[in-house]
Amino acid sequence: MTNSKLFLSLLLAGTIGSVSAQSLKDAKAALTAEQYDKAKGILKNLVEKKAKDGENYFYLGRVHLINDKVDSAAIVFNQGLTNAPKEQLNNVGLGIVDLMSGNQSAAETKFATAVSGLGKKDYLPLLYIGEAYIDAPKPDYTKAIEYLTQAKAKNAKDATILVALGDAYAGLGESSQAYVNYRDAEYMDPALLAPKIGQAVISRRAQAYDVVLEQLTALTQEHADYAPLYRELAETYYLSSLKAPEDQYREINQKGVENYKKYLELTGDNSVEAKTRYADFLVYSGNYAELKTVAEELANAPGVDAKVYRYLGYIAYNQDKDYAKAAEYMNTLFSKVQPERLIPRDYLYAGLANLSAGDEAKAGELLKQAVEKQTEDDNLETEIAESAFAKYQDGDVDNAIKIFRVVAVDTASDYYYDANYYLGVGQYQKGSRIISPAEGEEVTPELGQTKLAEAKPLLDEAVKALGLVTAATKQDVKDKYLVNGLYFKGLSELALDNVVYDPENVKGLYLDSFNQLLEVIKASGKSDETTNSYIADANNYIGYYYYFKGDNAKAKTYFQETLKVRPDDEIATQFVDQL
Repeated sequence: MTNSKLFLSLLLAGTIGSVSAQSLKDAKAALTAEQYDKAKGILKNLVEKKAKDGENYFYLGRVHLINDKVDSAAIVFNQGLTNAPKEQLNNVGLGIVDLMSGNQSAAETKFATAVSGLGKKDYLPLLYIGEAYIDAPKPDYTKAIEYLTQAKAKNAKDATILVALGDAYAGLGESSQAYVNYRDAEYMDPALLAPKIGQAVISRRAQAYDVVLEQLTALTQEHADYAPLYRELAETYYLSSLKAPEDQYREINQKGVENYKKYLELTGDNSVEAKTRYADFLVYSGNYAELKTVAEELANAPGVDAKVYRYLGYIAYNQDKDYAKAAEYMNTLFSKVQPERLIPRDYLYAGLANLSAGDEAKAGELLKQAVEKQTEDDNLETEIAESAFAKYQDGDVDNAIKIFRVVAVDTASDYYYDANYYLGVGQYQKGSRIISPAEGEEVTPELGQTKLAEAKPLLDEAVKALGLVTAATKQDVKDKYLVNGLYFKGLSELALDNVVYDPENVKGLYLDSFNQLLEVIKASGKSDETTNSYIADANNYIGYYYYFKGDNAKAKTYFQETLKVRPDDEIATQFVDQL
């Protein structure tokens, strides 16, 4: 076969294209473009064909780390050390595995080994250690800067070092230093997009989302095919949606999903790992309808990560309302996934699911850990409170109360007073149903004592929770809850006083609440259907007390006050006529 025919046959078979795409340079380019499945394919091929080239193992291990397959990464790094003992990048890789697993001291030992005998111009281990400290579950930006500065001293012409320095300074909140490094990287390599993205994302930490979205969108106009831009846009839209007005939240959040889909489309990555990363994004952005579609697809995929139980658990809880199944999935997740791979939201939904499934002790501990483990990007207290509100509105008062109780003990929570108010009202409603006479039931002091014994724990908790709310000094809490809080606190105390069953022995537990309620309404000057109803009820109940204590004159004055706002009140009319 002639050379020209050989070339033509290779070209038609696609062999030339595949050969040229099997270099480490091409793998690195795929990594930069976040085409991780493509990079993995190239690197696996290189590892097989060039088993003594230690760098190939390191970059393949990095792909595994990106895919959250820490164990697979460790295996590959160890293979790299076995086949190329002098290549220190694989020691760096093993140190990163330790960082990801929360073993910082072991990581530092491996990093020290990796950099102990570096040549004069050997800077890559320093660069990747610096990046590892930036990307660690608990970032150490100061250590990152220390290593990256050493890397820069060895090679001042690699713009990626400056980008990493920019990321580290941005992490420390030193925006000016971050900007300087991004700017210098851009001057050094105008074709590099990472510094441009870095400059845009600086404003994201300051929650200037409109600025970030404008800058990133402008970059997509110039570089429409660069996938990482759309991932950054997706994440920015998600964060922006958290601060958006309620009526705009879903629209903005959906733009995040659309941009993530665009990101996947451009990377051309349809792997299980890519879908798993997409599912993770949907978890953080709260898009459970879309997550359900992805989770069901992943559930049947061979070799899928055990994180699939996270997605199935979230769906069972949020979409299907199957709390027993949700608890089962979340408990399976906790049994199959290493603790360092769990996220704060896992503790949240494991707690909520177990709470609704009936295991309150386990749920309480999980929810407590969720709040303790949350980062500045999480907003789990809000999710806990909103979950309780949703259940309350759906009429699932029992489970709403269980969740409100978790928030009601956290004085630092923004929802402390909200939780106590709804906890109090919910417990009053439950206690009131227990103590109210059934139709045709003979009302006797003995029956009252029996019912009160059952209802008392609920009513006591109601009085305590509502007491915390009505004692608040914050004006916004008083404006929101003082009137209603006093009313329901008074009703709870009324039930505890057993007025219905044993009026002759009434103690007047509710007098302070109803008297204060009348004073607050009078001071406010309000006069509407609700406040008039509260005025009438309070005067009637106080009137009862004085009537049964034999002070008819005082009782009559209260019943007369009722008739001023509710002239057709039958009870007040009867008592006034009788007295």
